[in-house]
Amino acid sequence: MSAFFLVLICVSLWALIPVVSKLGQVTLDNHQFLFWSSLISTAGLSVPLYTRRKTLKNYSIFDYGYMIFLGFLGTYFYYILLYYAYAKTHGIEVLILQYSWPLFTMLFSAIILKERLSFRRILSGFLGFVAVILVITGGRLSGLHIVKIDLVVIFAAFVFAMFSILSKDVNYDPFVLIFVYFGSAAVFSFISMMALSHPAVPAGGAWIPVVVNGLFVNGYSYLFWILALRRADASYVAPFVFITPVLSTMYLVLFMSERLSPVYGLSLSLIILSGLLNSRT
Repeated sequence: MSAFFLVLICVSLWALIPVVSKLGQVTLDNHQFLFWSSLISTAGLSVPLYTRRKTLKNYSIFDYGYMIFLGFLGTYFYYILLYYAYAKTHGIEVLILQYSWPLFTMLFSAIILKERLSFRRILSGFLGFVAVILVITGGRLSGLHIVKIDLVVIFAAFVFAMFSILSKDVNYDPFVLIFVYFGSAAVFSFISMMALSHPAVPAGGAWIPVVVNGLFVNGYSYLFWILALRRADASYVAPFVFITPVLSTMYLVLFMSERLSPVYGLSLSLIILSGLLNSRT
């Protein structure tokens, strides 16, 4: 399968995150939903990992500790915040703020990695910032009124950006790494479920979004992404990621009957343009 079709599969699956998050949390809360999804991801990823089981011996306790730390950031903490937000407010609003993570990544790259900020990157960051402000204010720029959910999503974007920066120079076997990521998320979400919520099993139709999210949206989509990167340059693959919020918006409008207001439409366009500018830097 070509890199192009692998990327399209990834983008189509990742775009389902808002829909499966909302449908999967009708009877579950964010801790329960993440636990079951991560457990299914881990079980599904154990199959391809079995064929590469000898690589498990190549890493030290420190290596596995660092993988678990990254898993805590990128597949537990990020998702526990994001799922909470999708369950509490309009999906399109969360989606736009969620894609502010490239803005934070750009800032962290300059501060932590000492990367040079070109004019194109500065413009990209400015467009992303304007998009976030438009969503927070609802287009009423006379006053800034930040609600709790907005802060939760912005912090989630902050966490994912930090995860991205810390993962930049990671050189572990991708199959091992992804398995540890979601295995970590399963463990951490079980702990938070027991401490902050209570055990619950998905009821009836709730299993469908849980399984789709665990097996495909979070699980195998990561492997498809890795295969795509191995078959094409990152500069070719990366811009396709910014189709995701467009598809997500279409899914939310079609399946969840959400309304795409002019402000959301403008903010979404700015986020996509910001991402494309940054990906071509």
